[in-house]
Amino acid sequence: RLGKPEHHHVADAQELYAYVQKAFGMDAEEHSVIMQQVKELESPIFCLKATVKEAKGILGKDVSGFSDPYCLLGIEAKSQEPAHPDHKKRMKAVVKDLIPEDQIHRTQVISQTLSPVWDETFILEFEDVETASFHLDMWDSDVVESVRHKLGELTDLHGLKRIFKDARKDKGQDDFLGNVVLRLKDLHCWDDQWYQLEPRTETYPSSGKLWLLLLCLVSFQRATTSSRTQPSYTVHRHLLQQLVSYEILQHQAGSIAWDGELSRHASTVLYLHATQKDLSDFHQVMAQWLAYSKLYQSLEFNSNCLLHQITSIEYQWVQERLRPEQKAELAESFQSLLTYGVSLVRRYRIIFPLSVSRSTERLQSLLRVLVQMCKMKAFRELCTLSPDLPQMVSTALKSGTTEWFHMKKQHLKPMVKSMEENGKALSRLLLEVIEDLQQCQKIWNKFFINTLKLNLFSIAYLELESLVAEHVQEQLREVDSSMSKPTAESLFQLYMNLQELYRMKDFLPKRDGPLALSNFHQWFKEAVPQWLQKTYTIALERAQRAIQMDQLTPFGEHNKHSTSTVDLSTCYAQIVKTWQQLNWPDPEEAFMIMVKLVEDMCKIALMYCRLIKERAEALSLSEQNEGEAANRTHLPQLCIVVNNIKQLRLLILKLPSQLDWAQLEQRTGAIIDRQQIQHTLHNQLDSTVSCLDHEVRDVVQALATKLEKGIARHIQELSSSNDTREPEDSIIPLMKFLESELQYLNEHLVQENFKRHNTLAVLSAAAGQQVPSAQCYKKLQCALKSLELCFHAEGCGLPLETLHTAAFLSLDTHLALCSATSRKLIQKYFSNRIQQQLDTSSEKYGAVTIKALYRPSEQKLRVEVLNAVNLIPLDSNG
Repeated sequence: RLGKPEHHHVADAQELYAYVQKAFGMDAEEHSVIMQQVKELESPIFCLKATVKEAKGILGKDVSGFSDPYCLLGIEAKSQEPAHPDHKKRMKAVVKDLIPEDQIHRTQVISQTLSPVWDETFILEFEDVETASFHLDMWDSDVVESVRHKLGELTDLHGLKRIFKDARKDKGQDDFLGNVVLRLKDLHCWDDQWYQLEPRTETYPSSGKLWLLLLCLVSFQRATTSSRTQPSYTVHRHLLQQLVSYEILQHQAGSIAWDGELSRHASTVLYLHATQKDLSDFHQVMAQWLAYSKLYQSLEFNSNCLLHQITSIEYQWVQERLRPEQKAELAESFQSLLTYGVSLVRRYRIIFPLSVSRSTERLQSLLRVLVQMCKMKAFRELCTLSPDLPQMVSTALKSGTTEWFHMKKQHLKPMVKSMEENGKALSRLLLEVIEDLQQCQKIWNKFFINTLKLNLFSIAYLELESLVAEHVQEQLREVDSSMSKPTAESLFQLYMNLQELYRMKDFLPKRDGPLALSNFHQWFKEAVPQWLQKTYTIALERAQRAIQMDQLTPFGEHNKHSTSTVDLSTCYAQIVKTWQQLNWPDPEEAFMIMVKLVEDMCKIALMYCRLIKERAEALSLSEQNEGEAANRTHLPQLCIVVNNIKQLRLLILKLPSQLDWAQLEQRTGAIIDRQQIQHTLHNQLDSTVSCLDHEVRDVVQALATKLEKGIARHIQELSSSNDTREPEDSIIPLMKFLESELQYLNEHLVQENFKRHNTLAVLSAAAGQQVPSAQCYKKLQCALKSLELCFHAEGCGLPLETLHTAAFLSLDTHLALCSATSRKLIQKYFSNRIQQQLDTSSEKYGAVTIKALYRPSEQKLRVEVLNAVNLIPLDSNG
């Protein structure tokens, strides 16, 4: 340990001993033995390597204002005590006075300059670093010259003074320009800086600055085993490799990736060894490259560590600085790392898995190292067969992709050999392939393009697509035409995965010729009928279960249909999805598939209508049996049935757009006539819609029939009632009934179906029956007028021209006529009864009393008579 420690190094020698002991895996006893062996060796010869580079701003001692500087330097064995403060004017001792002449070194004389440049190196031996000092004096060389020559150089008054001064001193005596005195123990092991030239006395003017490069090192004459057998460069590389290996293993033990930073202990040891062995920066970098590149092939660490050495070698490369064996060693390291790096790239899926953090950075760093290494002047000069790196990597990627595919295929191979299990295994294999290609396209590709101009996705896709096509065809050859349902189901997922894989061809930059998967759909033609039947069966069974579970109550607050329509919508959506998933390329076959799907959906629609009506009837009977039947004249479930069928009708009408019939017509335009498409698809759909409309009308008619019965019952009660209230009061029960029923229908029927319900027609049919009295006709006419006012709602409801239909006017006229006729019949009847009473001279009905019937003032009697008349039955003519 020589010199003053650097601030970032370890200063304690015992601490360094302990570190080296661990790094070499020694126990305390072995370490102690080796330490004793070292102490018994020949003592080393200490040297100071001093490079005198240049100076600036020195004093000008010649007549010309310049100097002819040179330096004297050497090592004083024992440092002098510092001068006492009282002796400020004491002259400093110079090198000639302190150091024996045979140990003094001298630089060249640089003529006529104030900024001399020497760049000379000297080796100065010393024994004890604690007591020795380095001395350097700078002098102006004084050569005897003629007065004539000096006068020729005279430039100013100062020069003239210089001539007189020189005349007084001894001829040939050099002038002192300044000195530098440094204690060796205060120097760093390696130092490179400017030092101030000190004057000889305190009153002497400043003498400028000197730039020195100082190196403390150990002589190569030390008798160690390694120094006798191997050069320092090789020893340093082995030491570096040992310490780096230890550092990497220490980090791996803690599951932390090593980033290339050495510990302070390792840095200190390597720094001391390289400096004391006088290794140049170039040789240090070479040693680092050889050590790191070899370790990279056996231990895990970031390849970024290699980039620094590559850059340094490229910057400092001079082939002649290496011996032949060093050149061979360096060339071998290049080839070895290139081979190893390409092998890592070939297995990048395993070596750099995305599940491990920083994998992308590590692969990118490796690619950069390989590219930069192949660009090096050292690589091109030493490696005679310079490889085509992109071609090497491309070949490696192809072979690596094939190896990975076969490995995955073997790993996913089913234990039980059956077509169903083989189909599932193929599907899982394709999922692995698709995921790998997605990673290539989204993550890895940019690294290969940026560094090597290679499209990784294109390489991997073309290789995997061919392998997949070959493997799938081989497996499908074992499937016969009468395949089982499980086999067909497993093939559908395989077909879907192949389709997704084939679609990824769109990411290829360019391709020549068809792909191996171009017509893969033809491999599955025999399975398509079973796929379609499976789709139909699943949808049919789900719809049936939905009807069985349906309670025929509105689904949600704002819906008027029930839950089964939601499930039916999902069934249809699944069939539409199946069509989209198939995406059958052959247009004629695609048309036949469409015909089958539409036929199946129409069958499900008609089946739904039948089962939902049966479900409504079953729920109605169940409520009646449980005594929960309401006083309504219709079943609430019928309203839901109407709305459900209406919702189904909307679903059917959406099919052309959902199945994209327009696009299918374009695809089949050249092979199928448009009239055939119209006849096959559109007519089938229109027929189904007509059936649904018929079902809606039937259910609405059933609701109307039940409502008609309720209206007839209320009219019968109205006509048989004996109350004498005004018509407005008498029709209140009928109006409440109508209000309740119509409100219920309005709330539970969709608007279009509610409009189908002709309340006026029901009221007209009930009014066409025989009515016993004019009063009843008046009540009915009042009811009709009330309905008119209700529906018109002072202009906010239906307009009068809409209300005043032919049925409305006919009914209004009929009721008015019936009222008038009834009054005449009643009057005639009264006349006949009165005449009969007069003829029998009945005491009960006197002439005055009967005549009073027609006097408005006798209201009470009139009411009694009319009430009596109302009890008289009418004949068949009213």
